[in-house]
Formats: sequence, structure tokens, C-alpha cells
Amino acid sequence: MITRIALFLIGFGFSVIGFAFIISYLNLIPLGYNFFEYVNFISRKIECLIGPIGLIITFLSIFVKGEDKNELHL
Repeated sequence: MITRIALFLIGFGFSVIGFAFIISYLNLIPLGYNFFEYVNFISRKIECLIGPIGLIITFLSIFVKGEDKNELHL
């Protein structure tokens, strides 16, 4: 249970950081970048790839059942 909570918080933190960078890089569009150049640019940045990785970790921590034998079922 503690590992699921820790994974959830880590995934949520990664998502916030990654999507904050993706939103901040939206300032490139007024400089003359079109949408496809923007997507190509953010797909090559590690700090932008942390966002989707964080979403995957968060979803896995929520939906994948662990085999915790000491867990109380109410």
C-alpha cells in the first residue's frame, strides 16, 4: 500500500513537472514555429517526456492490483 502511494506521488510529481515544461514551451509558437515543429521539438526534450511517463506511473499505481497479503479489506 505504501509503495502504491509512493508511486502515485512520484508519478503525479513527474506529470506536473513535465506538463509545466510542455506549457512553457508553447511560447515557441508565436516565434514562428508551426504545430508540427513544436511537437517535434518537445518530443526530443527529456523534461517534456517526463509528463507522459508520470501519467503512466500514476495510472499503473491506481489500476494495477498488488499482491499485498497483509492488507485489510473492509
